[in-house]
Amino acid sequence: MKIGAYELADNKTHVMGILNVTPDSFSDGGRFVTMDKVIEHANLMMQEGAAIIDVGGESTRPGYTMISAEEEISRVVPAIEAIKSRLDIAVSIDTYKSTVAEAAICAGADMVNDIWGLMYDKKMARLIKRYDVSVTLTHNKTKGEYNNFEEDVIAEMKKICESAEKNGIAHDKIIVDPGIGFAKSTEQNLLVMKNLDDFVALGYPVLVGASKKSFIGNTLSLPVDERLEGTLATTAVSVEKGARFVRVHDVKENVRLIKMLESIKDAGNH
Repeated sequence: MKIGAYELADNKTHVMGILNVTPDSFSDGGRFVTMDKVIEHANLMMQEGAAIIDVGGESTRPGYTMISAEEEISRVVPAIEAIKSRLDIAVSIDTYKSTVAEAAICAGADMVNDIWGLMYDKKMARLIKRYDVSVTLTHNKTKGEYNNFEEDVIAEMKKICESAEKNGIAHDKIIVDPGIGFAKSTEQNLLVMKNLDDFVALGYPVLVGASKKSFIGNTLSLPVDERLEGTLATTAVSVEKGARFVRVHDVKENVRLIKMLESIKDAGNH
């Protein structure tokens, strides 16, 4: 599939590296706020094998504090401009606000990663269509209430995608994110990982954003800085189930894991 000017193989799992220019993100808040650090870290992730850098200016961890669009723009636009002027890599903007998305696209962002699946800001769908950029649509809801979790989450994800296409967004511009950590319990997040095939079957590339999240911490009884192995397990499952993207903090380790798994799968096919 194509992200901006970048052609990414359809039969591989690609790594999206997380770059939070925020003071309060749950894993790396405050670490990459200066432009020198932004460029240094983005360059490192690119060298380690990331295909996309996902720039976020507002933390979306549980209990996060919402900031104004103006403040978010002031954080992400300089970072995106700096990355695009120095590095040859696709950039995603992690936002659910259309004004932030537009400023980011004008600064060079190649895609939008919307944790509310275009449901928070009604102008977002029109914006994506107008600029013809790729978009990640995340399953999310204000309350984690389900009649039948496995059936409901797939039906809701399908509805989000259908709504996007009805609003004129091209099928080949859509990526689906099952929404690990959003309106789901630890057990429900584990079920999403177990049943990733159901999301792949919807017919869009799937992105899994499980890196260091609380369901890993809860499962393994580990703090944020000790969740690498748990994250790698989710990446391994993502590769096996056919997800096209994993959004992670630790690029090098995940890229190596994916390369090894794909080499095993491809053995004898040459």
